[in-house]
Amino acid sequence: MIGVVLADDHEMVRTGFRMVLDAEDDIAVIGLVGTGQDAVDAARRLRPDVVLMDIRMPGMNGLDATRLITAMPDAPRVVVVTTFDSEEYLRTAIHAGASGFLLKDAGPRLLIEAVRAAASGDALVSPSITVRLLGEIAASHPATSAPHDLSARELEIATAIARGRTNEEIAADMFITLSTVKSHARNISVKLGARNRVEIAAWVWRARLIR
Repeated sequence: MIGVVLADDHEMVRTGFRMVLDAEDDIAVIGLVGTGQDAVDAARRLRPDVVLMDIRMPGMNGLDATRLITAMPDAPRVVVVTTFDSEEYLRTAIHAGASGFLLKDAGPRLLIEAVRAAASGDALVSPSITVRLLGEIAASHPATSAPHDLSARELEIATAIARGRTNEEIAADMFITLSTVKSHARNISVKLGARNRVEIAAWVWRARLIR
């Protein structure tokens, strides 16, 4: 069972998200909070698998809370859920260690997929913003020439990750097993020093491997 804490200062949002997630057999909402500090406290106390984190909340904002949560030992995964598809927010969320970035209007299906992806070590960014915002991040930074020792297959998988493909989709596209994809993804993370798939995607865009 995937334990989830919902952090949002609007009760209607928390209630709506809870109804969507609790309807799934493998997901249980174990905490509801309305501030960033309460999200940090709930993460320590309840030890959820995933925290769904709003950005704009009273007191400590969601990005600062994300940074504190992802620094915890055996940290839960954090998926930032926001109304604002801002490059600055996405970039800051990536640097804070978020395992996903979702718009609140993305719909129930993507909300559920984001929770499951985060719990399994993957990451999901709203398809409506993935290409545009990661492209903007790349355009605003010089192309990276950082050395790497990724194999041709690892580069292919890193590029697929940057296009928003899930492990299952990559396995089907490349006619390889799911465990092979996961093994490659772990190796890519180690070689790039990336904490999650979002950071892998950002590296691919900065390296201009896709446009």
